[in-house]
Amino acid sequence: MKIRDRYIAKTLFSYTLVVLLVWLSIYSFFNFLAELNSVGTENYTILEAFKYIVLQMPEVAYDQASPIILLGCILGMGHLATTGQLLIFRVAGLSILKITWITVKNALIFILAIIIFGETLAPILTKYSESSRSSALGGNSLSFNQNGFWIRDGSNFINVNNIDGQFFNKITVIEINSLNEIDRVIKSEDALFSGNSLNMNNSEIFTISRLGVFDNIALKERNSYNKTVSFDRDLVDSLEKKPKDLRTATIIKQIKFLSDNKLRSGVFEVELYKRLVRPLSLIAMILMAMMFIFGSTRDVTLGRKIFFGVALGLSFELLSRIGGALALSFNFSPLISSSLPTILVMGISIALLIKKSTS
Repeated sequence: MKIRDRYIAKTLFSYTLVVLLVWLSIYSFFNFLAELNSVGTENYTILEAFKYIVLQMPEVAYDQASPIILLGCILGMGHLATTGQLLIFRVAGLSILKITWITVKNALIFILAIIIFGETLAPILTKYSESSRSSALGGNSLSFNQNGFWIRDGSNFINVNNIDGQFFNKITVIEINSLNEIDRVIKSEDALFSGNSLNMNNSEIFTISRLGVFDNIALKERNSYNKTVSFDRDLVDSLEKKPKDLRTATIIKQIKFLSDNKLRSGVFEVELYKRLVRPLSLIAMILMAMMFIFGSTRDVTLGRKIFFGVALGLSFELLSRIGGALALSFNFSPLISSSLPTILVMGISIALLIKKSTS
């Protein structure tokens, strides 16, 4: 890498890091003020609140990666523009397209690092922070004390009234035959959920047999009954979370499970494709920002750069949400609704940059 390339990369990294720190500081400050309302409850102290906010920071950085990196690139390139350094680079033979490529390359390296961190370590820290906060407040964490749920598993419908760690309480399993008729109903007060198996205790099995116009219901009682299911603990834990709060691997698992059971998975597909398109969206936003930088290299104030960056990020986020809503409402392809605005903006920006570079 040439010295000038390293210099541009160092400038972009420095400004992006500053934006990240400021963004997290402001976000954490207001969250900390909100947590002060709970300080004093049970064993929840200011130290516990501070620990909770700090452990939430990686998740915040992952969620807000695109606007943070966008602002960092705008401020970094804006600094080079206002100090006349971009003009020197161009006079030295560095084209607009080359400068844009260096900017995009460094932005992608940064967002790749955040994605890896956000998909591996951040969920662990977030789960631990929520568990620690809930314990300090005198309760159990969400993953160990949930309300019940209904779930379809192949030809079975399963209802669980309450979850306590690995134990399910008050379970009802309704088995449907090939004629879409109820074949058996299995009820149990509690069960151990291990792997992909429900080990139910003191079960009552109601078998329905049809003889002519009458139905015969036979009852059997068993001390234990094992029921194999196709879902796992991750899927159960994700039932009470929004798609945006789930890991990408869990979203893919959800989509497969719902599709296999002929259930709608549009909400999860929209979130998945939005994440997959996120790097391309970032490139499109940076290309638009570079048009702004090169379009005004002399008289660009810091306030205008920040305003432009925030407006650009919010506009893309709005378009993304509108596209997702349209996909869900009118059964559009989630992939098309997520990628079309990005592709259009990217194409227009590249064409304009090439025109400006050759003019």
